[in-house]
Amino acid sequence: MRTSWKSSALVVAAAVAAATVLGSPSGPAAAAQTFKWAHVYETGSPYHKWAEWAAEEMKKRSDGRYEIEVFPASSLGKEVDINEGLTLGTVDIIYTGQLFAGRSYGPIAIGGSPYMFRDYAHWAAYRDSDLFQEMVTGYRDSTGNEVITLTYYGQRHVTSNKEIKAPADMNNLKIRVPNAPLYKMFPEAVGANPTPIAFAEVYLALQQGVVDAQENPLPTIQFKKFYEVQDYITLTGHITDALMTIVSGSTWNGLSDDDKAMLNGVLREAAQGATDEIIEAEQTLVAWFRDQGKTVNEVDRAAFRAAVVPLHNGPAATWDQTTYDKLQAIQ
Repeated sequence: MRTSWKSSALVVAAAVAAATVLGSPSGPAAAAQTFKWAHVYETGSPYHKWAEWAAEEMKKRSDGRYEIEVFPASSLGKEVDINEGLTLGTVDIIYTGQLFAGRSYGPIAIGGSPYMFRDYAHWAAYRDSDLFQEMVTGYRDSTGNEVITLTYYGQRHVTSNKEIKAPADMNNLKIRVPNAPLYKMFPEAVGANPTPIAFAEVYLALQQGVVDAQENPLPTIQFKKFYEVQDYITLTGHITDALMTIVSGSTWNGLSDDDKAMLNGVLREAAQGATDEIIEAEQTLVAWFRDQGKTVNEVDRAAFRAAVVPLHNGPAATWDQTTYDKLQAIQ
């Protein structure tokens, strides 16, 4: 049976209309743009918890136009890998240490170096300073990627199976450090032997005696369960550390100004939420570790600091004297 010209035209018009609605970026069936957020921390950590919060917030605030899928615990690679992934296009957002970012832009590593900050207040002032914005600009110019903010990671302390009360007690101690050169500065200053090992492999390395010690903030020591295979915690506080939240340049530059502001706001709020949790945890964990039967030693940090400060502007430094002086002058 032949279909009339008029009936055929109506069918075609309806099909075109349906395709326009369903295929339009603003139509109800438009697929959300999904960002991959990679990090090396456990699902029980505040960093992962707040990354998941950011994913929910971004979806809600964008009315479903954007989604974030979070990949924790080195599931998309070690820290070196996910930093490279920003350029390769395999990840969109990462948490990373400043010393890893310093592989691409040396001066930004200054914020992750030992005894660079007097205390938390000094670190927080740096995070909000013009100097940090200079670092962000320099990193962007070098990599094309966008540093959004810093999340407080905590003061790094030494755990070991040998009691440490003074710098001399660390002589020849084989200590795990992250795989970024400047993490060696503190151990080398006190005569220890720094051994780079990926974060996901540290527990096993301690358990099997590959290394005798490691260093991390108290919350990390807890959620990675390093205390299970270490007898002593020494409160050296040698690095007031932070994680950078970085968005790949290709992802960031593909957003409108309004969407950049939205993502920026969500990521900053997540950083502050995790920061608040880490501060709270640091205030209670010394007692918690002692309740687990661990020996927690408070030491004269001035002695450890005195060993490190002469190296601040030595051959290993990736910043200049002017940058160093600006940081030290921050009140």
